[in-house]
Amino acid sequence: MFILDTDTFKIEVLRGRFDYMLKASTSDDLLKAQRLLNRSESSLDKLIVIPFDTNAINHFESLQAVKRLRKIGRADLLIASIVLAHKATLVTRNMRHFRQIPNLRVVNWVD
Repeated sequence: MFILDTDTFKIEVLRGRFDYMLKASTSDDLLKAQRLLNRSESSLDKLIVIPFDTNAINHFESLQAVKRLRKIGRADLLIASIVLAHKATLVTRNMRHFRQIPNLRVVNWVD
């Protein structure tokens, strides 16, 4: 299983598509904006939100205890904990932080 980090699928893409619709000046531009928005909504419908469960909490507490990981932000440790709990691979652009976490498999599909 692959779990996407928040930096690989950003809501800013949707915001940009809303802006495009608001700025559209012709009927063709409006139709194009609507198609882009529909495609984005369809993509979002296919995503599954992975819950933060007891197993992830245990991983999180273990990671917090590792001194060399204290410079990594809490949000990144939470994400790593969920990935470790599900024995998944994290898809992220933030390789620098996540490579430091023991036993965490990470890949970068974007850069």
